[in-house]
Amino acid sequence: MDYRTAGVDVVAGRAFVERIRSSVESTRRPEVVGGLGGFGGLCRLPEGIRKPLLVSGTDGVGTKLELAQAHGRHHGVGIDLVAMCVNDVITSGAQPLFFLDYIATGKLAPEAMAAVVEGIADGCRQSGCALLGGETAEMPGFYGPGRYDLAGFCVAVVDEDALIDGRRVQAGDRLVAVASSGVHSNGFSLVRRILEAHAVTESTTLQAGGEGVLDALLQPTVLYASLVQALLSAGVDLHGMAHITGGGLPENLPRALPEGVHGRVDPSSWERPVLFQWLQDKGEVPEADLWNTFNLGVGFVLVLPEREVERAMGICQQAGHVAWDLGSVESGPAGAEPLAGLPY
Repeated sequence: MDYRTAGVDVVAGRAFVERIRSSVESTRRPEVVGGLGGFGGLCRLPEGIRKPLLVSGTDGVGTKLELAQAHGRHHGVGIDLVAMCVNDVITSGAQPLFFLDYIATGKLAPEAMAAVVEGIADGCRQSGCALLGGETAEMPGFYGPGRYDLAGFCVAVVDEDALIDGRRVQAGDRLVAVASSGVHSNGFSLVRRILEAHAVTESTTLQAGGEGVLDALLQPTVLYASLVQALLSAGVDLHGMAHITGGGLPENLPRALPEGVHGRVDPSSWERPVLFQWLQDKGEVPEADLWNTFNLGVGFVLVLPEREVERAMGICQQAGHVAWDLGSVESGPAGAEPLAGLPY
């Protein structure tokens, strides 16, 4: 017996590392020291930060991977992996510095794995962070043929004096929504049940002559890092930010608000994307479950003074993002509803 007959091909693994080298090197930042292949990734802190704070986050892609693997859509989930980590850490006003990935698979499939890593590199380039390192593990007998799982880890940096942590949020502030690209990477356990119940295929569309259901569901998560940096560079007075992930607006927006205030969302301020209506109709999903599972078209929320709303939305538009006035921040007693205005 040898390692290869046991299911792990070391030679193929080395060839895979060489194959992804150019994708990894395309994400390099000036602070990175050394290259791919060491036991640890090295990165300096950017210059000019007086009191640097490191901000870290880790996440995966969830069962969206099941759908992506079943239909050969590997590049997008690489972007999703970066987005689920980066979009969290930037809510503090931090600049993404580097990213690490972990890929576990039953048997190395070079084409699929390369597409995943190229997607991760794409997400890192969009976010301005270096893909500093990673691990690809072959685990025969643990994962089935053609199956893989992903995990990511991001480190960002912010000057302590510029930290955005919600403490400055006050009654009278406005909530500005920035659009999502669809479901992003949350709620797919429910999504997959709906798809199975209706035998959805590649040819199934959201409406007659419209976008394919699978195409809509497998859109990569939007990366908001460059937008946040553009807002900060323009001097927009951001009091708080929220990444709308699992749990939707009811769970995530309150995380950006301090005690003594709550958010009031105006559900009529945007038109719910067709995809969410399709999911609700086909799955007969109760309204409350819809709000507490999906982002419903809101991927990110900015909390800022009313005087900054117009300027912030202008910067969003210039950066290619759809944004709108979502609602307001109101004062409220302890124990009050953390998010008001929801239609259920």
